[in-house]
Amino acid sequence: MIVSFIDFFRDRLKATIRWCYVLLVVVAIWGSFFVDNSHAHTSWEKFPFFWSVFGFFACALIIIGSKWFGHLGIMTREDYYDD
Repeated sequence: MIVSFIDFFRDRLKATIRWCYVLLVVVAIWGSFFVDNSHAHTSWEKFPFFWSVFGFFACALIIIGSKWFGHLGIMTREDYYDD
C-alpha cells in the first residue's frame, strides 16, 4: 500500500513538486497574515514572513555548520579500518 502510494507521486513528480510549492506558499501566507503577532517579544517578529525567513536561514546555518564539523574530523578515509 505504501509502495503504491510512493509510486503514485513518483509517476507525477512535476505535479507533486508544484503542489508542494503551493502548499509552502499557503502556509507562509497563513503564518504571516493570520497568526496574531500582538504578543511578539521583539519588533522583528512583527514583520511578515519573519519566521519563514528565520527558519530557512537557521536550517541553512545548521547544514553548513554540520558539514564544516564533519570535515574537521568526523569524516575519515575509507580504508581507516583496513590497517
